[in-house]
Amino acid sequence: MSNALKLWHRLSGSTAGRWLYGRLICLRAPYFATIAPRFVALEPGRCEIAIRDRRRVHNHIGTVHAIALCNLAELCAGMMTDATIPAGMRWIPKGMAVEYLAKAKGRMHARATPERAATGSADGYAWPVTVDVRDDNGTEVFRARIEMWLSPLRKS
Repeated sequence: MSNALKLWHRLSGSTAGRWLYGRLICLRAPYFATIAPRFVALEPGRCEIAIRDRRRVHNHIGTVHAIALCNLAELCAGMMTDATIPAGMRWIPKGMAVEYLAKAKGRMHARATPERAATGSADGYAWPVTVDVRDDNGTEVFRARIEMWLSPLRKS
């Protein structure tokens, strides 16, 4: 089990613990603090994160900015990957394809799921993750397919 998942199990029992978890993840990867993520669920094969509708994530027309949605998708996919991959593996995003499906207004809810099971391998391999983002009404406003590159940890 990854350290991030162990920490989630320790902190996720309360609203304050889930808030603290998000802050700790943002200390490790500071750019994600720009969207102030609120972790909802984290387990092997699934991560759910929400972001509030705030001016600092808006574009010039008052909707959630495309890059804020990409940031949310990458965080969600990365945390799900970290919680899912076999011990002894590491990951890094290799590419992202996105679709903007509707105006992104209000609170956004992202869910990341893998397209197939991760396996250990002596060589690196691509592992696709799908992230869908919905508004409070359940309308899918954004979809991303993120290709994670999984490879064995190097022995020091």
